[in-house]
Amino acid sequence: MMNWLQYRKERVGRIGELGKLSPDTISGYQTLSKASSKTSQLDAKTRELIALAVSVTTRCDGCITVHAGEALKHGATREEVAEALGVAVALNAGAAMVYSARVMDAMNQHAEAA
Repeated sequence: MMNWLQYRKERVGRIGELGKLSPDTISGYQTLSKASSKTSQLDAKTRELIALAVSVTTRCDGCITVHAGEALKHGATREEVAEALGVAVALNAGAAMVYSARVMDAMNQHAEAA
């Protein structure tokens, strides 16, 4: 099993290195990251549950380790996380269905052109 705490520490170090080389990139990311917390429509726990679902759909291990810790900090339960992850699974399956239909469209066009 992956050591998520060690992985997070390593990623933070590497991102720090990137920040020294490209400070505007890190600054821009931080601005985007903080933007949603400036509104009051969603609470912090809900934002973290969404972040975990998006982490799965984008396959971002760094995002998973950060937002798992933050979700716990904001009171998310394992059951709430599981429900959010169920949404991610359904969306990934739905996206695969949509792209499968696109493959069939491409196949039809190639067959007609042949």
